[in-house]
Amino acid sequence: MKEMIRYGFILAVICIVASGLLAMVNSLTHAKIIAQAQAEEEAGLKQVIPSAVRFEPVTSDSGVVYYKAYDSASAARGVVFKASAKGYSSTIDTLVGMASNGTVIGIKILSQNETPGLGTRVAEAAFTNQFINKKDISDVQTISGATISSRAVIESVKRKADEIKKILQ
Repeated sequence: MKEMIRYGFILAVICIVASGLLAMVNSLTHAKIIAQAQAEEEAGLKQVIPSAVRFEPVTSDSGVVYYKAYDSASAARGVVFKASAKGYSSTIDTLVGMASNGTVIGIKILSQNETPGLGTRVAEAAFTNQFINKKDISDVQTISGATISSRAVIESVKRKADEIKKILQ
C-alpha cells in the first residue's frame, strides 16, 4: 500500500511538471503561431485576387466577414472571404476571391489536415482551378477517393458565396 502511494505521488509530480512545461511552451509560441497564420492569410488574399493591391476588411460583431479588394487606382476588384467546413478528418479553411458579379476569381486552401495522399488533394491546383471563372460552382467535380473532403470544400464555398452575395446586394 505504501509503495502504491509513493508511485502515485511520483506520477502526480511528473504530470504537474509536464503540464507546466507544456503551458510555458504554449505561452511562448502562441503569438508566433497567430502571426504566422495572419501572414499566410495576407499572402493568400493576394493569391486569390492577383490584380488587387489593397484589402479592406468588412467586420461585424463576430469578426471579419469579408475583405474588399482594390487595385492600384482604388477601383474595386471584388471581395475575398473565408469559407470553412468539416472534411473527412479535419476542418478545411478556404480563401476565395470573388468578383462583384459573383464569379470566382481564385481559391486557396489555407489549412487542412486531411488524409495524406487522398484528402490533401483538395489543395492541389487540379481541384482548385475548377472553381476559377465560375459563377455556379455546382458542376465542380469531386475528387475520387476524397469525396467527403472535396464536397466539404465545394459546399462551404457555395454556402459562403451565397451569403456574401446577399450582403453585397
